[in-house]
Amino acid sequence: MTPGKQTLRPRGSRRFAALRHLTGLGLLLGLSLPLQAATPSDQSFRAAFDDARAKRFDEIQQVAVNGHVLEGYIEYHQLKARLPYATAAEVLSFIERHADSPLAEWMRGQAISAYGRTGRHDALLEVSDGVPAGAQRQCYYYTAQLSNDVASASQGGLKLWHVSGSQDSACDPLFSALRERGVIDDQAIWERAMLAWAAGQGGMVSYLERQLPSSWQRAIAAREQLEGNFAAITRLPTNLGHGGHAFAALSVAAMHGFVRADTEAALEAWRKVNPHMPMSDEQRHTVERDLAWYSLVRDIPNNRGWVDQRLTILDDEELFDLRMRNAVRDGDWPQVREWVLKMPDRFRNEARYQYWLGRADDSLGRPQEARAAWTRAATERNFYGFLAADRIGQAYSLNRDDQDFSDAELAKVAETPAVKRVRALMNIDEIGLARSEWFNAVTQADDADARRLAAYALQQKWYDLTVFATIRGQLWDGLSWRFPPAWQQDFQRFGADAGVDPWMLMALARRESAFNPTATSPVGARGLMQLMPGTAAQVSRGLGLPTPSNAALGDPVTNIRLGSTYIREMLDRYSGNRLAAAAAYNAGPGRVDRWLADTPGEYDRFVERIPFKETREYVKAVLAYRVIFESLAKGTSEGVKVVSDREVSQRYTTALVDRR
Repeated sequence: MTPGKQTLRPRGSRRFAALRHLTGLGLLLGLSLPLQAATPSDQSFRAAFDDARAKRFDEIQQVAVNGHVLEGYIEYHQLKARLPYATAAEVLSFIERHADSPLAEWMRGQAISAYGRTGRHDALLEVSDGVPAGAQRQCYYYTAQLSNDVASASQGGLKLWHVSGSQDSACDPLFSALRERGVIDDQAIWERAMLAWAAGQGGMVSYLERQLPSSWQRAIAAREQLEGNFAAITRLPTNLGHGGHAFAALSVAAMHGFVRADTEAALEAWRKVNPHMPMSDEQRHTVERDLAWYSLVRDIPNNRGWVDQRLTILDDEELFDLRMRNAVRDGDWPQVREWVLKMPDRFRNEARYQYWLGRADDSLGRPQEARAAWTRAATERNFYGFLAADRIGQAYSLNRDDQDFSDAELAKVAETPAVKRVRALMNIDEIGLARSEWFNAVTQADDADARRLAAYALQQKWYDLTVFATIRGQLWDGLSWRFPPAWQQDFQRFGADAGVDPWMLMALARRESAFNPTATSPVGARGLMQLMPGTAAQVSRGLGLPTPSNAALGDPVTNIRLGSTYIREMLDRYSGNRLAAAAAYNAGPGRVDRWLADTPGEYDRFVERIPFKETREYVKAVLAYRVIFESLAKGTSEGVKVVSDREVSQRYTTALVDRR
């Protein structure tokens, strides 16, 4: 594959792409490795670790700690307990000695907080390594910076100030100092008040407006006039004083509410007042991007001409995407073609857009152009790349870049300090810490070492850690690691019992939990297939089984059995159609029933018509993952279909729903 064309991967930097993926999955607990029995050494260290956490340092049996691979964890708690009185030199020494462990950055963060709380600014700056994460620590950091870099402290402080809600009390000294210096002036107070107003934070608005002098009363009265009557913006005088800044911030906030309340009327008002608005380019872009997005989502015919005129100026992929999707929904193939071609190259060349360009050209009687577009799309390993390949009768491009390592090479991985700590933490049942050590090790690894870590995890059957190694290491083409044969025999067994394709089951589990058997989502879904306890209870009753406990849903066998049965129910509901069943597994059958009542009827347009982006991407990912699992098992993608012939020919209407 060419650079920039790797597919089925998150976007952004290594660290932040991984964090977005982890947040989206909600993986909070557990590892896939059956823990080894703790040795006497492990048991002794476990007792010392408990004492260190409880600050019973005098009771720690030093013989259990000295030379132990986890000795740094005891030292961490000892040094943390001495903050803020421990010197910066001691903290930096600890960070240097444990640089390959998450302990280093944890200690840095603890020191910044402790030094910040007690005003040890010199020590704080000494241990800092740039701007820390989190508003509280940033406020401590910029407060410390006031003594030697006022410009940076002011810039950072203003960014922390401009939020709609309350900040941590740690920010109060920083904000007070910036108020005294005139950095946070009346204009900044008004701007924050308007952010709060747009966010519906009435208490914060009142608090901030009380801090303004009487010269701002006209602006405050104007805001009160707009309260619940955004259309009055066309009657307000633009000259509210303060160099136009009062009106500009008020207008952005008012348009924020107006667009959401009545998008069509908001655009009409905007057309009237825009030429007279004393706004910055950034503020104007914010308003117009908001107007375009809501106009497209709500599909307001009277707004379409303005939106079409502004899209290329706004240069936003999400807006182009919405415009194209609306045209796909309507079957307006000239418009589909027009908007794909108007996209900047950085969007247009993706398989998804090339696929729809091909569909448009094909529908418009341009078979050669259609084939060319589908040929470009078929180079990618994703749902639309596979659909495009089917359109032109071409084999799927899996673009594999796996690598085999000898037992001797993997044995060396096992002896690295980080991996030793991972295993030792597992042995004392510190699963969360083991996971943190693993993530840190992969994040710090270069490409070659990340590959070795992924291969080692797969050898150990640490399936979830294998997957996460590919995410953190950006090993997008290492398919045997990204899509490991996790619990394959169980998926095959229960798939056969339920009459469900095992590769579909594995694809669901891979998307749902990344093969973490004890994953728990923020809403309470559990296990490999992320079953809600209520759903699990209902399925269990149907099988004549007792209701499983939440802990039992962390058992892979139990979870796979119940998940297989539930997806079978969804397949039965939708006449065996996997696209609709996958959508229902994610969003619920009630929603899918409603979507089928308002769909163009064709399989690809049905998917593109799904209104929830999460579900839309989920369906595409599951079907693409299924192709990969089956292809890996067979050793070839020959004969594998992303969408079956029957699913292509079915009409996606309410007739698909079996209401028996």
